[in-house]
Amino acid sequence: PNVRFVLAGMVLLGIASSTIGTFAFLRKRSLTGDAVAHSVLPGVCLAFLIFQTRNLWVLLGGAFVTGWLSILFVDLITSKSRIKPDAAIGIALSFFFAIGIVLLTYIQQTGLPGQSGLNNFLLGKAAAMAPEDIRTMSLVSIVIVGTVAVFFQPFRLLSFDPDFAKATGMPVRFYETLLTTLTVLAVAAGIQAVGVVLMAAMLITPPAAARFWTNKLGVMILLSVLFGVAGGILGAYVSFANNKMPTGPWVVTMTSLLVVASILFAPGKGVFSRWWKKRQYRNKVQRENLLKALYHLEEATPGKQWFGLPEIMEKRPDLSDALAGQLRQLQRNGMIEQSQNKYAVTPEGMTEGKRIVRIHRLWEMYLTEKMNIASDHVHEDAEAIEHIITPELEERLAALLDYPEKDPHNKEIPW
Repeated sequence: PNVRFVLAGMVLLGIASSTIGTFAFLRKRSLTGDAVAHSVLPGVCLAFLIFQTRNLWVLLGGAFVTGWLSILFVDLITSKSRIKPDAAIGIALSFFFAIGIVLLTYIQQTGLPGQSGLNNFLLGKAAAMAPEDIRTMSLVSIVIVGTVAVFFQPFRLLSFDPDFAKATGMPVRFYETLLTTLTVLAVAAGIQAVGVVLMAAMLITPPAAARFWTNKLGVMILLSVLFGVAGGILGAYVSFANNKMPTGPWVVTMTSLLVVASILFAPGKGVFSRWWKKRQYRNKVQRENLLKALYHLEEATPGKQWFGLPEIMEKRPDLSDALAGQLRQLQRNGMIEQSQNKYAVTPEGMTEGKRIVRIHRLWEMYLTEKMNIASDHVHEDAEAIEHIITPELEERLAALLDYPEKDPHNKEIPW
């Protein structure tokens, strides 16, 4: 039963914290969660001192109050002084956490009955979860997910364009207060599992991982929940497999590993994906430059079709290191053909070479005629832009220039 309680608690914590943490992450309020997490400890201690009970709802009520006070404290500092929000959060975090440590030490020295286990709120102790804790976290998860579902559209607008939200007359202050309340509620419910020190990670780490996989908010929330739940399950398994391993830190560790994996392997935004795209683009540029060089050679020597490596390298010395590989690739693509140590452009390659040269010279014409740039200053810019102009933009560019026959250097523009 204890294992089931821990697993259920970690899953519920992942759902609640990841859902509301997504909006904190998108609003660039990640440190706010850290401030709230460190500020709930004095609330727990004060609630225990005042009511002399370990009732979870009483302790969470105290945590909720001081968590909210920390947000008000940050707002007060930033509005009444020149201190920036990040510094104000650091001040609030340190101040409330220090008070919490002082109160916790005082409680431990008084010998009050029922104080055992209060220090679990500091670092967390998921293994001590009871059915009452699971019911509490279930209720909190339902409240958070339900509220986000009801107010999804206002929350989305507030996260991406708060200025436009104000301009439309939306009660921005109300929705900001609601988001903050849900954040404090999630932190208060989760501190017993992972502690005040690690709770901020549960708010921000899953959304950070999810952000690498999608640009859609709804999908990001679902992925964030998935990563939060997966980290909770993996951390609980490690803790179960080795009883000496604490659950909370392992949950955060596993979730952080998911972030690292997302940073490295996520399609589109991951390190390896970006490296592969850059590599593919670099190879494309080199192949197009090579076709352009062969076209220029044919243009300069009418009637000659076959060219050796020295002639090609003289035309494009910057391709010397990649020349052999790109020649092989162009052969595989049917753009050139080889006879002994010489190369000739196929009709398909000639068509592609003309296109690249045409875009290059059209862009030079555009810069000289429309932008009033000297003709001897346009070549390098055209070298860069020729590889990214689409057929639609090429047609618009040609129409804008009235389909010119010559470029600024009096060279023919091939059509």
